[in-house]
Amino acid sequence: MDVPKTALELFGLARKSTDFHQLTLFEDDGRPPVRISYYQSLTDTEKINRFLVANIQKNGEAITGLDDIKRVIALDDAKAAEDVPDLEKKLMKGYAAVQYGSEAEPVLLVDVNNAESGHRLYNETENEFSVVGPKVGFVENIGLNLHLLRQQIAVPELVLEEIAIGSLSNTKVAIAYLDGVTNPKHVQTVRQRLSAIDYDVVFDSSLLDQIVSDNSNTPFPLFLSTERVDRVTYAIISGQVAVLADGSPYVITGPSTFLDFFISPEDYYLPWILGSFFRVIRIISVLFSIFATPLYVAVLTYHFEVMPEILLEPLIMSRSHVPFPPVMEAIFLEITIELLREAGARLPSKIGQTLGIVGGIVIGQATVHAALTSNILLIIVALTALASFTTPIFKMANTIRLIRFPFILLAALWGGLGIVIGFFFLLGHLLRLKSLGTPYLVPLFPFRTGNLADSVFRASYRHLTDRSKFLKPLSVKRYRPSEEKEDIDHE
Repeated sequence: MDVPKTALELFGLARKSTDFHQLTLFEDDGRPPVRISYYQSLTDTEKINRFLVANIQKNGEAITGLDDIKRVIALDDAKAAEDVPDLEKKLMKGYAAVQYGSEAEPVLLVDVNNAESGHRLYNETENEFSVVGPKVGFVENIGLNLHLLRQQIAVPELVLEEIAIGSLSNTKVAIAYLDGVTNPKHVQTVRQRLSAIDYDVVFDSSLLDQIVSDNSNTPFPLFLSTERVDRVTYAIISGQVAVLADGSPYVITGPSTFLDFFISPEDYYLPWILGSFFRVIRIISVLFSIFATPLYVAVLTYHFEVMPEILLEPLIMSRSHVPFPPVMEAIFLEITIELLREAGARLPSKIGQTLGIVGGIVIGQATVHAALTSNILLIIVALTALASFTTPIFKMANTIRLIRFPFILLAALWGGLGIVIGFFFLLGHLLRLKSLGTPYLVPLFPFRTGNLADSVFRASYRHLTDRSKFLKPLSVKRYRPSEEKEDIDHE
């Protein structure tokens, strides 16, 4: 990334962001102009208008330089910028830069930071809860969301471009990316697709997700949707593009890959061995959630011979009084689980939890006693439901719930062959998917050895110094770890 050498270069870079404002006073009355530059998403507008603008205009005749401006404003933290890096740092912390006359330097820095913005009660994440790590999530106000992003990525290279979408709503939508890191082709693609949207009211960023997707006829999400600030921050510094919409607490990022939906921020807050272990557990859980019930149907319908004799007798006893074929038994239980899950999600939290627990116990016990299903299938369906909840992203969990039903039907028609056929159709569909032109299954296909350090397994931070190469970032290196660790000898 190019480092600005002068204040003019710094302000030129900052003007790429629509939340960077410059206000000029005394421009038309012959007096030397006073220019105030600041990021609106980081500053308190009331402080600027009340203490800066009002006092400067009131004492305009007595102002002959920055010292006079410092004297007349009613703010304590006001000092001259030491150099361009100091000016850049202070701007990203919520300071306003005041210039007198036509000269670019010197610059007076005034603290008008809106430190409390975004840190209100009840802005914790609800659907992506984390035991380890920050709990701060996005809210429905895009201004607060931009403020939270600016706090995490405090450099002027973070560019925020705002556009209005919706013929009736004129919803404010922001594109966030890191200048000098994110590939301009990704930014241009997102900008072009968003600008081409002709829609009346944008209720949520999920609408934008579906409209700008490379393939709208797939159940798989092609953009990662999250309410976590840390996840969006990591995506942006990795070279991805984030899209925020006013009125939505969810931010979409792309290009996204299939494995991104099974990565939790907790993986990076735990030691790499534990993070890799839990990530593998999630992937195995997804496979179990999809194939466990279809395998039960296939075995009981066509492949009794694959069962060990020690398990065959309990299985026969469990189904001895069930009048339905395995496929009807499985679909009945799967639909029952989905009904309980949907009812629990739509009811108030306390009632929903009670309904899920009591309903699951009562209905499960009653169906077994009524000989509508077997004990073994009840256990399998319950485990598949639990396994589907291990997916960190809710949209991918919904997709897994859906594709389980076609596999059950294929297993009932052709047994194990049907499951294999369904798997190859699913694999072929995933191979054809793209997110902003990036293959969906990368780095598994096309196989990229340079991106395997943070895929199925998570390597240590010493081996995660490079950004993902499939994103084609302009700057590959994220950081350079120290080669040696010094030990302090205690005598």
